[in-house]
Amino acid sequence: MADYKGIKGFTIPSVSSDPDNPIQGQIWYNSTSATLKGALPGVGTWAAGGTMNTARGYGAGGGTQTASFVATGGLGPATAGTDVHEQYNGTSWTETTNVNTARSYAGGFGTTTAGIVCGGYQTSPPTLAITESWNGTSWTEVNDMNTVTQTGGLGGTSMAGFSAGGYSPATYDDKMELWNGTSWTETADMNTGKFYSGSSNKAPQSATIVFGGIADPGMTATAETWDGSAWAEVGDLNDSRGELGGAGATQTSAIAFGGEAPGNSAKTEVWNGTSWTEIADLSTARDVVTGSGASSASALCSGGYDPSATGATEEWNVPDSTTATVTTS
Repeated sequence: MADYKGIKGFTIPSVSSDPDNPIQGQIWYNSTSATLKGALPGVGTWAAGGTMNTARGYGAGGGTQTASFVATGGLGPATAGTDVHEQYNGTSWTETTNVNTARSYAGGFGTTTAGIVCGGYQTSPPTLAITESWNGTSWTEVNDMNTVTQTGGLGGTSMAGFSAGGYSPATYDDKMELWNGTSWTETADMNTGKFYSGSSNKAPQSATIVFGGIADPGMTATAETWDGSAWAEVGDLNDSRGELGGAGATQTSAIAFGGEAPGNSAKTEVWNGTSWTEIADLSTARDVVTGSGASSASALCSGGYDPSATGATEEWNVPDSTTATVTTS
């Protein structure tokens, strides 16, 4: 029978302690613990981050795990919303210049120095088309959306963003609007009208995915990708849910977390371009969260209701590899 050296061309090294940064597929013998070990693909986990100064759900946000923002949001189910704007530096939240129009259910995308907040809900008028632009110092009201709407799937940059779906008075929107830094243009409709979906919020206008949400008659698991000209239905989430968070930078890699299933959800699912896989749960089950992050390996879940408004923040990270002990089973 061939031995390991005969198969691989080298022997398994013997070390007194595990290597600090093992490479996937690497194998070694730990002489201290008398165990054979190897490096497997990294396993993601959620860890507590800094708490927002203003607890809220339905916030509009964008950015990355270490440089994100949340603006507006609801302080409770019966409130019209707030104008509070906070930024996260990877450790703590700092309140900065507030938006001009207080609201909840708004959408957001962009960065901490160039962001967009659009649409939303007030008591009068109940649904808005107002868009505001952030330049790192102040908010400026710019051109309205074509359709008054509460949040759909959002993403992109302050010069090239998108809004997909939403909720107009008594209508589950299937509309897709593109933002060019100056104005909104309506383009091809989604296949399913829905609102409060998750999305790959850092993806470009021409390659994104929108998933989950609230449709008629309830929570949905549907997911659709956009290639710059048309929408295509792809694999569903494992669990139907709306009011969830999402992050990612392409239509082939995204992460979905939290939401209403019904009942607050802690579930996290990752999209690989073909299917969704359920992985580690959030520490706190909650809905109407704000999601941000540049990839499915680095994301941020902020705020939400659990069931009352919370300022809790959780950070998602996937290491390059995970060390595992080889056993006979």
